[in-house]
Amino acid sequence: MKTWKKAGLTALASSLVATSAFAGAMTVSGSANLTYTGNTGAQDSAGPAALSTGQDGSRFGMTKSISFAGSGEMDNGWTVSLGTTFSNAAASAVGITLDMGDAGSLDYEGGTSQRGAGKIKDMMPTADEDVGNGLDSNGTASGGTVSGTITGGAQGFHYSKAMDMVEIGLGYAPKGGTTTTNGGASGPGAGASTTSAYIKIDPMDGLEIGFGVGEKSTGTGDTSQTDDMDTMYATYVYGPVTFGYQRSNIDTYSTTADDEQTRWGILYAVNDELSISYQDHENDDSTTAVDEEATGVSMSYTVGSMTFKAHRNKGTNITNAATNASEHTELGVTFAF
Repeated sequence: MKTWKKAGLTALASSLVATSAFAGAMTVSGSANLTYTGNTGAQDSAGPAALSTGQDGSRFGMTKSISFAGSGEMDNGWTVSLGTTFSNAAASAVGITLDMGDAGSLDYEGGTSQRGAGKIKDMMPTADEDVGNGLDSNGTASGGTVSGTITGGAQGFHYSKAMDMVEIGLGYAPKGGTTTTNGGASGPGAGASTTSAYIKIDPMDGLEIGFGVGEKSTGTGDTSQTDDMDTMYATYVYGPVTFGYQRSNIDTYSTTADDEQTRWGILYAVNDELSISYQDHENDDSTTAVDEEATGVSMSYTVGSMTFKAHRNKGTNITNAATNASEHTELGVTFAF
């Protein structure tokens, strides 16, 4: 990681109603990830004929990202920071954070990070990706992955405050959360805003419990229509072993197609470099006779700034349809700098 110091950020200072005596720091970091991926079931669009003749295409892929972060202290002791990430040469996330000390932290992000209760949507321990990663109901990449996971919206405001054993968070993703330029508006067509909150409690060493609740847009464009959602979880660390259990519910607006998701996972840290994990997922849709089920195993091994990772996920009845089966295997190496 490289660091540059910069003084006199008067434009930023004045926009935050601060004085001209404002100093900040900027950091730049990045990563590159090379993967080999194998899919089976409906995901493998090549089909048996193409596979038998070796015409299944390349399974290697690469992603790369560079992140810029700048921060500085205002005259009242608060800290303001700005961060942006460029993934594969395109801006994928940008956020402004105002750290108000004892009053908590408020940020606005137009990217991929969850707001409010979405930050605890999946708290299960894993050495690599979660149990739903890469699973696809029909191979189109838009047919849907595992069901029943709550969301707080990816773009909007988030407030958090930690107090001894307790942490609270509030999220607001406005009107679908479409990011606009300064002084702009997203225009008509958005759905309802997503609002949610969570609380985390650490009642004893190694144990963490949490609960989240909220309302999210149905995606219909009608701002009066929202789905109710809630989630609760518990994780416990005992020596090298971490165990987690989580239940989530989504009450769909004006229908009986409600989801009840159950997940549990266990992670074993063999040593400081090597970890392995297992996750189990089940979703019960109240309108279908079959439950969606998925399992996943993963591992990671770190050597300096290089990390080797692998995971294999397998799902049946994806989106609670009996004909949808999917398997996803991924091997990767990540270089951080």
